Amino acid sequence: MEGRVLVVKLSSLGDALHALPAVAEIRDALGVPVDWAVQPQFAGLVSLFSCVDRVVTVSRPSSPVQWLRDVRRLRAGGRYSLVVDFQGLLKSAAVARAARREKGARVVGPPFSREGSRFFYTEKPLPPFSPRRHAVDECLAVLPVLGIPVPDVPRFPLRVPETDLAALAPELASLGGPAVAVAPFSRWESKNWPAERFAEAIRIIVRESDARVFVVGGPGDRAGAGEIIAAAGVPAANLCGRLSLAGSAGLVAKCAAMLSNDSGPMHVAAALGVPCVAPFGPTYAGRTGPYG
Repeated sequence: MEGRVLVVKLSSLGDALHALPAVAEIRDALGVPVDWAVQPQFAGLVSLFSCVDRVVTVSRPSSPVQWLRDVRRLRAGGRYSLVVDFQGLLKSAAVARAARREKGARVVGPPFSREGSRFFYTEKPLPPFSPRRHAVDECLAVLPVLGIPVPDVPRFPLRVPETDLAALAPELASLGGPAVAVAPFSRWESKNWPAERFAEAIRIIVRESDARVFVVGGPGDRAGAGEIIAAAGVPAANLCGRLSLAGSAGLVAKCAAMLSNDSGPMHVAAALGVPCVAPFGPTYAGRTGPYG
Protein backbone atom coordinates (compact mmCIF):
# COMPACT_ATOMS: atom_id res chain seq x y z
CA MET A 1 0.00 0.00 0.00
CA GLU A 2 1.17 3.53 -0.78
CA GLY A 3 0.30 6.85 0.81
CA ARG A 4 -0.52 7.57 4.44
CA VAL A 5 -3.05 6.35 7.00
CA LEU A 6 -5.02 8.69 9.25
CA VAL A 7 -6.20 7.36 12.60
CA VAL A 8 -8.88 9.37 14.40
CA LYS A 9 -9.17 8.87 18.16
CA LEU A 10 -9.66 12.29 19.66
CA SER A 11 -9.98 11.35 23.33
CA SER A 12 -9.35 10.21 26.04
CA LEU A 13 -6.24 8.65 27.65
CA GLY A 14 -7.84 5.25 28.06
CA ASP A 15 -9.59 5.35 24.69
CA ALA A 16 -6.34 6.14 22.89
CA LEU A 17 -4.60 3.22 24.58
CA HIS A 18 -7.49 0.92 23.67
CA ALA A 19 -6.88 1.68 19.99
CA LEU A 20 -3.09 1.40 20.15
CA PRO A 21 -2.78 -2.39 19.51
CA ALA A 22 -4.94 -2.14 16.38
CA VAL A 23 -2.96 0.83 15.09
CA ALA A 24 0.31 -1.04 15.70
CA GLU A 25 -0.93 -3.90 13.50
CA ILE A 26 -2.08 -1.49 10.77
CA ARG A 27 1.32 0.23 10.74
CA ASP A 28 3.23 -3.06 10.47
CA ALA A 29 0.91 -4.72 7.94
CA LEU A 30 0.56 -1.80 5.52
CA GLY A 31 4.07 -0.42 5.91
CA VAL A 32 3.04 3.21 5.43
CA PRO A 33 3.26 6.24 7.75
CA VAL A 34 0.45 6.70 10.26
CA ASP A 35 -0.89 10.08 11.41
CA TRP A 36 -3.10 10.29 14.51
CA ALA A 37 -5.71 13.03 15.03
CA VAL A 38 -6.23 13.73 18.75
CA GLN A 39 -7.37 16.55 21.01
CA PRO A 40 -4.48 18.75 22.21
CA GLN A 41 -4.66 17.67 25.86
CA PHE A 42 -3.97 14.04 24.91
CA ALA A 43 -1.27 14.65 22.29
CA GLY A 44 1.47 14.07 24.87
CA LEU A 45 0.34 10.47 25.30
CA VAL A 46 -0.08 9.70 21.58
CA SER A 47 3.43 11.07 20.97
CA LEU A 48 4.70 8.09 23.02
CA PHE A 49 3.18 5.57 20.57
CA SER A 50 6.10 4.25 18.53
CA CYS A 51 3.80 3.18 15.66
CA VAL A 52 2.65 6.76 15.07
CA ASP A 53 4.67 8.94 12.72
CA ARG A 54 2.85 12.25 13.18
CA VAL A 55 0.43 13.61 15.79
CA VAL A 56 -2.20 16.06 14.49
CA THR A 57 -4.13 18.02 17.11
CA VAL A 58 -7.81 18.75 16.52
CA SER A 59 -9.72 20.78 19.10
CA ARG A 60 -13.19 19.96 20.37
CA PRO A 61 -16.02 21.18 18.11
CA SER A 62 -17.28 23.25 21.05
CA SER A 63 -14.62 25.73 19.88
CA PRO A 64 -15.83 25.91 16.25
CA VAL A 65 -13.37 28.54 15.00
CA GLN A 66 -10.37 26.63 16.33
CA TRP A 67 -11.86 23.33 15.12
CA LEU A 68 -12.11 24.68 11.57
CA ARG A 69 -8.53 25.93 11.73
CA ASP A 70 -7.35 22.53 12.90
CA VAL A 71 -9.27 20.72 10.16
CA ARG A 72 -7.80 23.03 7.53
CA ARG A 73 -4.32 22.28 8.88
CA LEU A 74 -5.10 18.56 8.76
CA ARG A 75 -6.20 18.87 5.13
CA ALA A 76 -3.09 20.83 4.25
CA GLY A 77 -0.92 17.97 5.54
CA GLY A 78 -1.58 15.78 2.51
CA ARG A 79 -3.89 13.09 1.20
CA TYR A 80 -4.68 9.80 2.88
CA SER A 81 -5.14 6.43 1.25
CA LEU A 82 -7.00 5.12 4.32
CA VAL A 83 -8.82 6.77 7.23
CA VAL A 84 -9.81 4.77 10.32
CA ASP A 85 -12.02 6.30 13.00
CA PHE A 86 -11.66 4.43 16.31
CA GLN A 87 -13.90 6.86 18.24
CA GLY A 88 -17.24 6.25 16.56
CA LEU A 89 -18.77 9.61 17.48
CA LEU A 90 -20.16 12.37 15.29
CA LYS A 91 -17.21 14.66 16.11
CA SER A 92 -14.62 12.04 15.13
CA ALA A 93 -16.49 10.88 12.02
CA ALA A 94 -16.65 14.51 10.86
CA VAL A 95 -12.85 14.78 11.18
CA ALA A 96 -12.38 11.47 9.37
CA ARG A 97 -14.61 12.56 6.49
CA ALA A 98 -13.10 16.06 6.31
CA ALA A 99 -9.56 14.76 5.80
CA ARG A 100 -8.23 14.98 2.24
CA ARG A 101 -8.28 11.52 0.73
CA GLU A 102 -6.98 9.89 -2.38
CA LYS A 103 -9.55 8.76 -4.94
CA GLY A 104 -11.27 5.60 -3.72
CA ALA A 105 -9.81 5.86 -0.21
CA ARG A 106 -11.73 3.98 2.45
CA VAL A 107 -13.14 5.56 5.62
CA VAL A 108 -13.59 2.77 8.17
CA GLY A 109 -15.44 3.14 11.46
CA PRO A 110 -15.56 0.96 14.61
CA PRO A 111 -18.28 -1.54 15.51
CA PHE A 112 -19.44 0.72 18.37
CA SER A 113 -20.18 3.78 16.19
CA ARG A 114 -23.08 5.95 17.33
CA GLU A 115 -24.58 9.47 17.01
CA GLY A 116 -25.10 8.86 13.29
CA SER A 117 -21.37 8.55 12.64
CA ARG A 118 -21.91 5.40 10.57
CA PHE A 119 -23.24 7.55 7.71
CA PHE A 120 -19.75 9.09 7.36
CA TYR A 121 -17.99 5.74 6.76
CA THR A 122 -17.60 3.65 3.66
CA GLU A 123 -17.67 0.53 5.86
CA LYS A 124 -17.40 -0.77 9.42
CA PRO A 125 -16.76 -4.18 11.02
CA LEU A 126 -19.04 -7.07 11.67
CA PRO A 127 -20.09 -8.43 14.13
CA PRO A 128 -21.70 -5.35 15.66
CA PHE A 129 -20.81 -3.81 18.99
CA SER A 130 -20.83 -6.16 22.01
CA PRO A 131 -21.04 -4.59 25.48
CA ARG A 132 -19.36 -7.66 26.99
CA ARG A 133 -16.24 -7.41 24.82
CA HIS A 134 -13.25 -5.40 26.00
CA ALA A 135 -12.73 -2.05 24.27
CA VAL A 136 -9.29 -3.18 23.05
CA ASP A 137 -10.88 -6.17 21.32
CA GLU A 138 -13.59 -3.94 19.84
CA CYS A 139 -10.88 -1.81 18.21
CA LEU A 140 -9.06 -4.92 16.98
CA ALA A 141 -12.30 -5.94 15.23
CA VAL A 142 -11.48 -3.32 12.60
CA LEU A 143 -8.46 -5.31 11.39
CA PRO A 144 -10.28 -8.07 9.43
CA VAL A 145 -12.09 -5.37 7.42
CA LEU A 146 -8.63 -4.23 6.31
CA GLY A 147 -7.45 -7.76 5.58
CA ILE A 148 -5.15 -7.78 8.61
CA PRO A 149 -5.18 -10.71 11.05
CA VAL A 150 -6.01 -10.08 14.70
CA PRO A 151 -2.95 -10.85 16.87
CA ASP A 152 -3.13 -13.56 19.52
CA VAL A 153 -1.44 -11.19 21.98
CA PRO A 154 -2.08 -7.47 21.41
CA ARG A 155 0.96 -5.16 21.62
CA PHE A 156 1.15 -1.73 23.23
CA PRO A 157 4.28 -0.17 21.68
CA LEU A 158 5.14 2.72 24.02
CA ARG A 159 8.39 4.65 24.33
CA VAL A 160 8.47 6.28 27.75
CA PRO A 161 11.18 8.54 29.20
CA GLU A 162 13.60 7.26 31.79
CA THR A 163 12.58 8.38 35.27
CA ASP A 164 14.73 8.65 38.40
CA LEU A 165 12.35 7.91 41.25
CA ALA A 166 14.87 8.87 43.93
CA ALA A 167 15.37 12.31 42.40
CA LEU A 168 11.65 12.74 41.92
CA ALA A 169 10.80 12.10 45.57
CA PRO A 170 13.86 12.38 47.87
CA GLU A 171 11.50 12.46 50.86
CA LEU A 172 10.95 8.71 50.36
CA ALA A 173 14.65 7.83 50.51
CA SER A 174 14.29 6.14 53.92
CA LEU A 175 11.87 3.57 52.47
CA GLY A 176 13.34 0.46 50.88
CA GLY A 177 10.26 -1.30 49.57
CA PRO A 178 8.70 -1.45 46.10
CA ALA A 179 7.48 1.62 44.22
CA VAL A 180 3.68 1.81 44.00
CA ALA A 181 1.70 4.35 41.96
CA VAL A 182 -1.68 5.46 43.29
CA ALA A 183 -4.21 7.30 41.09
CA PRO A 184 -7.19 8.17 43.32
CA PHE A 185 -8.99 10.51 40.91
CA SER A 186 -11.01 10.20 37.71
CA ARG A 187 -13.16 12.51 35.59
CA TRP A 188 -16.37 10.97 36.97
CA GLU A 189 -17.17 11.22 40.67
CA SER A 190 -19.24 8.04 40.44
CA LYS A 191 -16.10 6.07 39.54
CA ASN A 192 -14.06 7.28 42.52
CA TRP A 193 -13.36 4.95 45.40
CA PRO A 194 -13.79 7.00 48.62
CA ALA A 195 -10.76 9.08 49.59
CA GLU A 196 -10.64 7.53 53.06
CA ARG A 197 -10.28 4.08 51.50
CA PHE A 198 -7.28 5.22 49.46
CA ALA A 199 -5.79 6.69 52.63
CA GLU A 200 -6.29 3.39 54.46
CA ALA A 201 -4.78 1.41 51.56
CA ILE A 202 -1.72 3.69 51.41
CA ARG A 203 -1.24 3.33 55.16
CA ILE A 204 -1.30 -0.48 54.91
CA ILE A 205 0.95 -0.58 51.83
CA VAL A 206 3.63 1.57 53.46
CA ARG A 207 3.53 -0.02 56.91
CA GLU A 208 3.48 -3.62 55.70
CA SER A 209 5.89 -3.43 52.75
CA ASP A 210 7.90 -0.22 53.35
CA ALA A 211 6.64 0.85 49.93
CA ARG A 212 7.43 4.11 48.20
CA VAL A 213 4.01 5.47 47.22
CA PHE A 214 3.66 8.02 44.41
CA VAL A 215 0.24 9.68 44.11
CA VAL A 216 -0.40 10.85 40.54
CA GLY A 217 -3.00 13.08 38.93
CA GLY A 218 -3.56 16.50 37.38
CA PRO A 219 -2.99 19.96 38.87
CA GLY A 220 -6.57 20.07 40.12
CA ASP A 221 -6.01 16.87 42.10
CA ARG A 222 -3.09 18.16 44.16
CA ALA A 223 -5.11 19.40 47.14
CA GLY A 224 -7.17 16.21 47.31
CA ALA A 225 -4.03 14.09 47.12
CA GLY A 226 -2.53 16.09 49.98
CA GLU A 227 -5.60 15.36 52.09
CA ILE A 228 -5.38 11.62 51.31
CA ILE A 229 -1.69 11.51 52.24
CA ALA A 230 -2.32 13.45 55.46
CA ALA A 231 -5.12 11.04 56.40
CA ALA A 232 -2.85 8.06 55.67
CA GLY A 233 -0.31 9.36 58.17
CA VAL A 234 2.66 7.78 56.38
CA PRO A 235 5.27 9.13 53.92
CA ALA A 236 4.03 9.39 50.32
CA ALA A 237 4.92 11.67 47.39
CA ASN A 238 2.26 14.00 46.00
CA LEU A 239 3.14 14.29 42.30
CA CYS A 240 -0.24 15.59 41.12
CA GLY A 241 0.32 18.35 38.58
CA ARG A 242 4.10 17.97 38.67
CA LEU A 243 4.49 15.60 35.72
CA SER A 244 3.62 15.71 32.02
CA LEU A 245 1.73 12.80 30.48
CA ALA A 246 5.06 11.41 29.29
CA GLY A 247 6.62 11.92 32.72
CA SER A 248 3.70 10.16 34.42
CA ALA A 249 4.08 7.20 32.06
CA GLY A 250 7.81 7.08 32.82
CA LEU A 251 7.02 6.99 36.54
CA VAL A 252 4.41 4.25 36.21
CA ALA A 253 6.82 2.14 34.15
CA LYS A 254 9.20 2.06 37.14
CA CYS A 255 6.53 0.93 39.61
CA ALA A 256 5.88 -2.60 40.82
CA ALA A 257 2.12 -2.04 40.93
CA MET A 258 -0.64 0.56 40.63
CA LEU A 259 -3.76 1.19 42.71
CA SER A 260 -6.21 3.24 40.69
CA ASN A 261 -9.79 4.16 39.96
CA ASP A 262 -11.16 3.43 36.49
CA SER A 263 -9.07 6.17 34.87
CA GLY A 264 -6.42 6.98 32.29
CA PRO A 265 -3.42 6.18 34.55
CA MET A 266 -4.81 2.68 35.09
CA HIS A 267 -4.81 2.06 31.33
CA VAL A 268 -1.26 3.44 31.06
CA ALA A 269 -0.12 0.95 33.71
CA ALA A 270 -1.88 -1.94 31.97
CA ALA A 271 -0.30 -1.02 28.62
CA LEU A 272 3.12 -0.98 30.27
CA GLY A 273 2.57 -4.39 31.87
CA VAL A 274 2.42 -3.00 35.41
CA PRO A 275 0.04 -5.00 37.64
CA CYS A 276 -3.09 -3.02 38.56
CA VAL A 277 -5.58 -3.15 41.40
CA ALA A 278 -8.66 -1.15 40.42
CA PRO A 279 -11.94 -0.95 42.34
CA PHE A 280 -14.87 -0.79 39.91
CA GLY A 281 -18.39 0.37 40.70
CA PRO A 282 -20.69 1.82 38.02
CA THR A 283 -18.69 0.63 35.01
CA TYR A 284 -18.16 -2.90 33.67
CA ALA A 285 -14.59 -4.06 34.28
CA GLY A 286 -14.87 -6.65 31.51
CA ARG A 287 -15.07 -3.82 28.99
CA THR A 288 -12.87 -1.07 30.42
CA GLY A 289 -10.82 -2.81 33.11
CA PRO A 290 -7.03 -3.14 32.93
CA TYR A 291 -6.47 -5.11 29.71
CA GLY A 292 -4.80 -8.47 30.30
